[in-house]
Amino acid sequence: MHCVHHEVCTQHFPIQFACHLHETLFLAIEHNHVFCRLFPLGETSMDQSESGRNENVLITSSCDHSIRLWWKGGCHRCFKGHNGPVLTLSDRLLGHGTGKIFASGGEDGTVRLWSINSSGKRGQHALRATLYGHEKAVSLMSVAGYKTSLLVSMSKNSKVRVWDTTTASSSSRSSCCVGMTSIPGNPVGMKCHESLLYVAAGSSVIAIDLRTMHRVSTVMQQVKLHSFQVMPSKSLICTGGTGRAMLWDIRKSSNTPKVEPVIELDGHVGPIKLLHMDRYKVVAGGLDDSCINVWDVDTGEHTNSLICSEDESLGCSAMVVDGCRLVTASGDEEQCVLRFRDFDTATCPVSSNASETGSPVSKFWGPQSYSDSESSDY
Repeated sequence: MHCVHHEVCTQHFPIQFACHLHETLFLAIEHNHVFCRLFPLGETSMDQSESGRNENVLITSSCDHSIRLWWKGGCHRCFKGHNGPVLTLSDRLLGHGTGKIFASGGEDGTVRLWSINSSGKRGQHALRATLYGHEKAVSLMSVAGYKTSLLVSMSKNSKVRVWDTTTASSSSRSSCCVGMTSIPGNPVGMKCHESLLYVAAGSSVIAIDLRTMHRVSTVMQQVKLHSFQVMPSKSLICTGGTGRAMLWDIRKSSNTPKVEPVIELDGHVGPIKLLHMDRYKVVAGGLDDSCINVWDVDTGEHTNSLICSEDESLGCSAMVVDGCRLVTASGDEEQCVLRFRDFDTATCPVSSNASETGSPVSKFWGPQSYSDSESSDY
């Protein structure tokens, strides 16, 4: 397979890195821990020209307490306000229209709302509100699927809070929290879909109805979870354990004490900390594995292994997948290597489907959409 391949080497953490994706890349960095988020640039008013809609921005947050927006090869804005490392960013923009905001969570236990379209290079007027209530560091975030003004945040002590961001104000410390609950175990992943919130913690995946904050189902597993993805349109949950990832059927696994995975994806080294899943593929990696592995989501067939680092002692510390495009990071405290691969013009599609082999772009690596519906065109 032939693809566009770029490699960037940097001497320091945190990393600020601008890559060319069709969507915005959210990259949060705290030492060797990296969190990635994607959303369409067309949802912002950064550049409303026809050509601008096809351009991209990169947002990074790091242990230096700042968030930076990179555009057209340089730092466009710097957002400051957290009193500690910024650990996570919202997976989508909040609100409607051009006045959208994004959220960040930090070691200081606060949730902060920022205008992505604020003026000024230093982003002085970008901070819209600071939300208080978490007692520990905020490590996970997701925007509600059925109402884009609702933000769900989770702290390291497994406390969940739901915020109505339409009532948030920068002039008041009063809480706009409209829901709370707690989850047993150490949280490793969280994702909203429509009115449900899926949380992976300890050795289980729990579904919570955000309208009532009541637990509606639990998928119990016998192993400790290190990562998690969910795709309700296929009734699938993917979890990362040690040495393997597993696919579970939500319909068969909910509230069942003894359940077996639908497919086991073996062949990894150490805990799988990084997972991506869409309608065609599962991509998995971790800090102990110098390669990431690609699997067919329907058959469990191993289709590819991609090197993250020439040094086998360095695993994959960050990963973001955008359809045909893949960004990985690997390194230590002194040096980090970022690899950007673009399979958009691959001459040999990853998919093993004979009917697709003549296509210049593999459907297996087709464009990813936020919509988790069967009608999505990948």
